[in-house]
Amino acid sequence: MKNSLALYQLADVYLADLQVLADLDLDEQTVADTLESLSGELEVKATNVAMFCRNLEASAEAVKVAEGQMANRRKAIENRASRIRQYLKDNMERVGILKIDGPHFSISIKKNPPAVQVEAPELVPAEFMRTPPPPPVVDKKAVAEALKAGLDVPGCRLEQGTKLDIR
Repeated sequence: MKNSLALYQLADVYLADLQVLADLDLDEQTVADTLESLSGELEVKATNVAMFCRNLEASAEAVKVAEGQMANRRKAIENRASRIRQYLKDNMERVGILKIDGPHFSISIKKNPPAVQVEAPELVPAEFMRTPPPPPVVDKKAVAEALKAGLDVPGCRLEQGTKLDIR
């Protein structure tokens, strides 16, 4: 009956048997022999549980390796899609086609919001710098607002790129 017991149940039985042995007036050899026979099943079950644990850990490691391989594959596919998207955009712009409507989707070249390009950070006035980080950095939002308002910000300009939209 003990063979079908879970490890915690075997541990409970072992502890109960230890208590019974402690209450009996037996010589040391009899107690040692009895303890050895009682611990055998517990040790076998504990070894089996440890093997199961190791198998789970090995499975987890295999999944971890597979995740890494899949992430690398995903990145490669994303990079390839990005290069092909750029190829399509470049060639549509090259020939002056800004929109293609088809039965499956439409392809269009759209303008991105203007972005600040900092060409000479040393020329940017202090009022357009953020100082909390140790080296001051250009506050591109403030620069963009000033440039859009028609002000001149030395060392900066607005640049409006395009993107390919596939719907």
